Amino acid sequence: MKAVILAAGEGMRLRPLTVSEPKVMIPVANRPILEYVVDSLVKNNVREIVMVVGYRKERIMSHFEDGKKFGAKIEYVVQEKQLGNGHALHCARERLSGEFLVLPGDNVIDQRAVGDLLRAGTVPSALVVESENPSKYGVVTLEKGTIKSVYEKPQETISNIILTGMYALSDKIFQYIDENIREGEYGLSNAVQSSLGQQSLTPVFSDGLWIDAVYPWDLLELNAAALENLAVRTAGKIEPNVTLSGPVSIGQETVIRAGTTIYGPVLIGDGCDIGPNVTIFPSTSIGSSVAIEPYTMVKNSILMSNCSIGAHSYLSHCVLGYGAKSQSHLMAPGAEAYVNISDEFFKVPHIGSIMGEDTTFGTGVAIEPGTIIGAGCKVSSGSKITRNLPNRSLVS
Repeated sequence: MKAVILAAGEGMRLRPLTVSEPKVMIPVANRPILEYVVDSLVKNNVREIVMVVGYRKERIMSHFEDGKKFGAKIEYVVQEKQLGNGHALHCARERLSGEFLVLPGDNVIDQRAVGDLLRAGTVPSALVVESENPSKYGVVTLEKGTIKSVYEKPQETISNIILTGMYALSDKIFQYIDENIREGEYGLSNAVQSSLGQQSLTPVFSDGLWIDAVYPWDLLELNAAALENLAVRTAGKIEPNVTLSGPVSIGQETVIRAGTTIYGPVLIGDGCDIGPNVTIFPSTSIGSSVAIEPYTMVKNSILMSNCSIGAHSYLSHCVLGYGAKSQSHLMAPGAEAYVNISDEFFKVPHIGSIMGEDTTFGTGVAIEPGTIIGAGCKVSSGSKITRNLPNRSLVS
């Protein structure tokens, strides 16, 4: 059976982290989100994969190439305009016949979730889960073991069972996609809803992992989940008087300097320089070529590759894009906060700061919890940031 991975979108609500990266290539536990999807398929012996790409497609294609190094055979289809996931699947129509799987490329899923969908053995079927926030998704109602109806992002509470975007479908779906496109509807759930009068859609529940990254703070949840089964690896150099507690993975040519304490699960990439006297708390991922200077504390955060954090800094529940750099005494604590995304405010139980790629901070910068700082910003020493900053902002 072939699988189609829909990976064409930008991820507008994840800006500024998607300025130069498509959403599916954002690293979680130092691996692109899309890699988890491919890995889950291969572990279920689904090796023929069609990827629908669009925004920053070169980043995806250069990473996965023909799929051989991932144990798969990958071919690519380009969605020139990101109109919707139904339209994205339509772009792959010529590569598909009979039955196939459809998966979103921007969700972290595990082998079991894909396996449960395959083992159900019913086409068409959809993987569904219960959600505490169903209004963000396609919501379904069930009747006599089948999906009776689909409601796309309803404002009122209809059901707490949502579509994950994972389906086992056949090429019959394309007639409904075509009809919907003619009417200006480009979502796959719209086509699925249209098909319900003609064919039954079986709901498949799973205890496997499925987490969607809709907003920047979702990345921290994905990261924590991905680190739960972290394999211990200590390839770098660990100086005397370093304390490692719990699962900690340290990459090649990384140096952990004296007096540093790391509470796992923590993942540290290659070529990093950590310490001395740094403290890193659980659910933290640190990319490659990252420098963290003395007396700094990092907690439940994602630091992408090529970041550097000056001495005496504190980061909690933060996401730092590639190449973000700070001088000493950067204060970015985490707390309950209201976060402004596209002029909409979201109450987040615990969030620090989201910092875009190549942004630099002087000495003694303080950032309010829930603040989003764009890519390529320059923040001068002694600044206090209390509101979101657009890309390439200058704060003096």
